[in-house]
Amino acid sequence: MMVKAVRIHRVGGPEVLTYEDITLGAPGPGEVRIRNEAIGLNFLDVYYRTGLYPSPSGLPLIPGHEGAGVVLEVGPDVEDFKTGDRVAYTTSIGAYAEERLIATKFLVKVPEGISLEQAASMMLKGLTAQYLLRQTFPVKQGDKILFHAAAGGVGLIAGQWAKYLGATVIGTAGSDEKVKLALDNGYDHVINYKTENFVERVKELTGGKSVDVVYDSVGKDTFDGSLDCLRPRGMLVCFGQSSGPVPPFDLGILSRKGSLYLTRPTLFVYAATRDALVAGAEELFDLVAKGIIRIEIGQTYALKDVASAHRDLEGRRTTGTTVLIP
Repeated sequence: MMVKAVRIHRVGGPEVLTYEDITLGAPGPGEVRIRNEAIGLNFLDVYYRTGLYPSPSGLPLIPGHEGAGVVLEVGPDVEDFKTGDRVAYTTSIGAYAEERLIATKFLVKVPEGISLEQAASMMLKGLTAQYLLRQTFPVKQGDKILFHAAAGGVGLIAGQWAKYLGATVIGTAGSDEKVKLALDNGYDHVINYKTENFVERVKELTGGKSVDVVYDSVGKDTFDGSLDCLRPRGMLVCFGQSSGPVPPFDLGILSRKGSLYLTRPTLFVYAATRDALVAGAEELFDLVAKGIIRIEIGQTYALKDVASAHRDLEGRRTTGTTVLIP
C-alpha cells in the first residue's frame, strides 16, 4: 500500500524534507497501523534534519516523534488496542506520514473530551513538562523557577503546570507578543530577553535570592546566564539547544557559582518503560480534562508544507504548539 510521507535523504536545511510516496506493509506482532490525524512539530525534528542528532536507522529517515490518530489495522498478539481506537504517541520516530506502523508499547489511548489535534500537539511537549516539573526537579509550593522559551510549546504547558504546583514562575521570551502569551499561561513574570538582561531581572524579581531551578532548552546563548540565576545548590536543567550546543566548559564553574547541579535529561529516558509513559500521559490528560492546563494550538500547516513549518520554527516565528495535518 502506498501512502504519503515526508522523508530526509540527506541532512541539511528545510529543503531536504521531501514529500513522497512510500510503501507501507501490514503490522507485525505487537504493532498496529494507524492513520495520523495530526502530527506534532518539535525542535527535536530539526535536530534530526540537520544531523545534530544522528538517525537511529540511517537515511532516508521519516522524522517526527509525536502524533495522534485512529487504529486501522491490528497485528498479531495485540490485545490492548482494536480497530477504531483513538490513540496518541511519542518517543517513536517516524510521525511525518499519512499512515504508519507503530509498536503498541509507544501508544496511549486518548480520552473523550481531548481532540486528536490536541493530543498530537501535547504528547512530547506535555510529557516533557511532566518529567521536568515532576521528576527531574520536583517543583513544590514556594519554589522560584526560571523557564526559558516561555511562549514555546513546552513553555506554555510548563507555566500553567508550575503555577498549579504553587511555584513563582518566571519566564523569558523574545517579543512583547510572546511575553503577553506567557503571562496568560501561568507565568508571574516574563522577561523580554531582547530588551532586558534576564540575569539582572531575575535578581530583581527574587530580591537578590535567585531561583531554585532553571529549565533551559535554548542552550549556547543562555547557558552562562542561566548558571548566574541560580541560588547556591540550585539546579540547571538543560533539556534542549535551540541556539546550538553548549561548548565544553570547566566543571569547576559549578563549584565557584555555589555547588550547583547540572543535568541534561531526555524524555526518551524518563518514558523508557510503558508504565512510565502511561503514568505520565494519564497525569497530563487528567490536568487537561480538568481545565488546569489549556492546550491551544498556535499554528497549523499541511504536512506537505512541512519545510515552511520548519523555517518558521527555526526563525522563532511560532508560538505555543504547532501541528501538521496530513
